[in-house]
Amino acid sequence: MAKNQFALNERSLQLLKTLVERYISDGQPVGSRVLSKDSELNLSPATVRNVMSDLEDLGLVCSPHTSAGRVPTASGYRLFVDSLLTVRPLDEQDLSRLHRGLQVTEDSGQIIGCTSRLLAELTQMAGVVTLPKRETINFRQIEFLPLSNTRVLVIFVTNEQEVHNRIIHTSRTFSQAELQCAANYLNSVYCGQSLAAIRESVLKDLQDTQDCINQSMLDAIAMAKLVFNEDGSQDDFVLAGETNLMGVSELSDMDRLKQLFEAFSQKQAVIHLLDQCMQVQGVQIFIGEESGYQEFRHCSLVTSSYSVSNRVVGVLGVIGPTRMNYQKIIPFVDVTAKLLGAALNPKCLSPT
Repeated sequence: MAKNQFALNERSLQLLKTLVERYISDGQPVGSRVLSKDSELNLSPATVRNVMSDLEDLGLVCSPHTSAGRVPTASGYRLFVDSLLTVRPLDEQDLSRLHRGLQVTEDSGQIIGCTSRLLAELTQMAGVVTLPKRETINFRQIEFLPLSNTRVLVIFVTNEQEVHNRIIHTSRTFSQAELQCAANYLNSVYCGQSLAAIRESVLKDLQDTQDCINQSMLDAIAMAKLVFNEDGSQDDFVLAGETNLMGVSELSDMDRLKQLFEAFSQKQAVIHLLDQCMQVQGVQIFIGEESGYQEFRHCSLVTSSYSVSNRVVGVLGVIGPTRMNYQKIIPFVDVTAKLLGAALNPKCLSPT
């Protein structure tokens, strides 16, 4: 990309900027006459065509089908975003809606869900927010309450104050005394450990120590497995507004939509991209094929990490077409990440 940039003079850069902005606005290939007028460079259409030919040789624009106009490529968008884009602060109306939306609840899980929906509603794209890694959540206390038959209500506390409720189905009916004994054992053994460590320990204990511990301990570990030993797939991220993408012309092809929604459903590609974003402070952008996933070759992902108590715990972002309004989306994602961190602090995020 640096090579492309050094090969361009100010005139070429201005024409590329004008083309990208016009295409983002209209969604139609941009012709030389339109560029000649909109760029305010006082160039003839013939001169503009020559510049467009150079930009096409550099892989920054292309001509779709037999159209005389041109559209930006992923490389063209990248140069635009990195060097030509002017990012402005969010307007007061959007900022106010974000503030109100993140102050409606005290529950961290609901705050994360609200954030995902706000991103989707205010951008008309798909909003995504990851929940924290299991390593950031420490177990404090657990209680079991018998319900009907083999159903048991689990109440457990993580970190300092986050309370979670879950119903599990056990292999047999347990008395209140047995459940209390199980809770006492788990509280004494696992208090202070991360959920990730508990998950590994529970699996190991069930596999390796059945001959060395009594039945009540085995029952306790088996119940802990039901509570903590999940694959986490439902807890990796919260996605909202994916149906917004069905109305985007670039994604309206059924094969493209099918691939995209399958990626959302299977989650691996989304999780991998978001995990990469955890390693970098501030806004990150994947444009088209930069994601490395075929399913997202017509999409862009704009993300930012968010922090609780000065520690990065998750990532949020917007998924949309490469022809998105980066000028608006980038500050939107950046500000939302800061507001989410503030709304959660000093709370600890919930895995439920």
